[in-house]
Amino acid sequence: MSINEPLHPSRPSSPANAVPLPLHLPQIEYNARLPDFCNLGVILRLLVIVNVMVLGAALARANIAVDASALMREFLLISIVAQPAIILSLVATCAAKPFFMKLTYWRGISAVFVLEGMIGVLFWFLHRALLPIVSAGESGPSISIVQFAIFFFVATAAVLFYFDLRARSLAPAFTEARLQALQARIRPHFLFNSINAVLSLIRDEPKRAERMLEDMAELFRVLMADNRQLKPLADEIELCERYLEIEQIRLGDRLKVDWQIKDMPALALVPPLILQPLIENAVYHGIEPQSGDGTLTIAIHSVGKQVRVVLTNPYQSGSTHVSGNRMAIANIKERLQLHFDAEASLRADINGALYIVTINMPITTEK
Repeated sequence: MSINEPLHPSRPSSPANAVPLPLHLPQIEYNARLPDFCNLGVILRLLVIVNVMVLGAALARANIAVDASALMREFLLISIVAQPAIILSLVATCAAKPFFMKLTYWRGISAVFVLEGMIGVLFWFLHRALLPIVSAGESGPSISIVQFAIFFFVATAAVLFYFDLRARSLAPAFTEARLQALQARIRPHFLFNSINAVLSLIRDEPKRAERMLEDMAELFRVLMADNRQLKPLADEIELCERYLEIEQIRLGDRLKVDWQIKDMPALALVPPLILQPLIENAVYHGIEPQSGDGTLTIAIHSVGKQVRVVLTNPYQSGSTHVSGNRMAIANIKERLQLHFDAEASLRADINGALYIVTINMPITTEK
């Protein structure tokens, strides 16, 4: 279950009657889809791309070899219309997001071009009203409707092409997530200790042992599942509770858990296994090295339109476990970026004898 210690083929092999995992793991196919035009990361990238194209158009129209100020004049001339058009495009595409989601990819592409074409025509007439045709010697050649249409068409195509390429480049990360799940990346010592804990309870507390086996089965079921889709936060909390029940049996009173989830948005969708690996690392890196009791605090609540998760566990400087914790943090940061782009963040801080991990994710109910 650890995200930083995969099982290796060099370790002792399974019994002869065990069913081996397939050597050729199924690949996750790439499904083309429109970008989330309401996402902060998408908006920022779109602004950068279009403004770079505006600069390119200004370079094409200005003769900077003769007059360097012509570049600035052409850039401002185009920006007078382009910047409001970009803002209106962002507002319109974000507002039309529910409509786009109902369409197939190529129909969605066509709808975006139609929408941007309408905006282009509107702003060309605005351009004609604000900047009437004058002689080239005074303020440079005017922008024709053909030039305007070409710019809008190329800009829209460039933006959609960029986001499609970016989505394709990130698709292997989802395959890797599937690979990690199929390889059952759990710590052998956790499995060994959990089985021993069950054996120690079978005679004296069979009901408790049965419950522990159910918890282990649920953990393995989630690990083997397809973890591409977002799941309700309540499901992730239930999984973490099952995991902590197992560790509670193993560590006894050494492990104390303080749940602060009364105000959490239970229906908010989050990436599967986004909290459990952090909690497991908190137990392994923070609680186990302690000579006495240790408290793991899990606080989840909403802040505006975001859900905030704060995990706090004891910290010992110089511990050899810290490097493994950094691997866990890097893994989850990447997954947050894949799902939420710039709208999610993860920060790890050391405050005296405490290790604090803070996650911010947008509250969404759309998978």
